[in-house]
Amino acid sequence: MGVLMRAWGRDMKVVMLQFIKHTTANFGEQRAAQKMGITVRAMGDGFTWRSQDLDASADLARALWEDAKEVIAAGEFDLVILDEFTYPMHYGWLPVEDVVEALKARPEMQHVIITGRHAPEALVEYADLVTEMNVVKHPYDAGIKAQPGIEF
Repeated sequence: MGVLMRAWGRDMKVVMLQFIKHTTANFGEQRAAQKMGITVRAMGDGFTWRSQDLDASADLARALWEDAKEVIAAGEFDLVILDEFTYPMHYGWLPVEDVVEALKARPEMQHVIITGRHAPEALVEYADLVTEMNVVKHPYDAGIKAQPGIEF
C-alpha cells in the first residue's frame, strides 16, 4: 500500500487487482482507495486453504489473469498492483512463463507489483525488486483476532 500511496501522491494512475479477496469484500484498503479515486478491483472468490471448490477457484484465477493481461497491455495505468497473485502460480493454476512473458511485453514505463508468498523462481529472477516479509511476532499467536483497521 505504501507504493500505491506514493504513486497516487505523484499523480500516477494506479490500479490494484486483488486475486484472492472476494468481489464483495470491503476492507480498509478498498475503502481508502475508493475515497481517493484509486481503482481497486477485488476479483477473487476469497479462496483459502478452506475452500470447498479449488477447481472453481483455479478457473476464476485463470479468467482473472486474462483480464489482468489486458489491463497491463492497454497501458492505461502507470502502476498495476496484482495483489496476492503469487498464489495462483504457486498452486500451478497459471504458467509462470506466461506471466513473465506478459511482464516483458508491458509498456516501457509501466510498473507492476506482484504480492504474495511463494513467488516462483522464474518470477524472482525476472523481477527488479523482491521483498520477503516474515512474521517475527503476531497478536494472533496470543489469541488476539484480526482487528479492523490493522489487519483488514
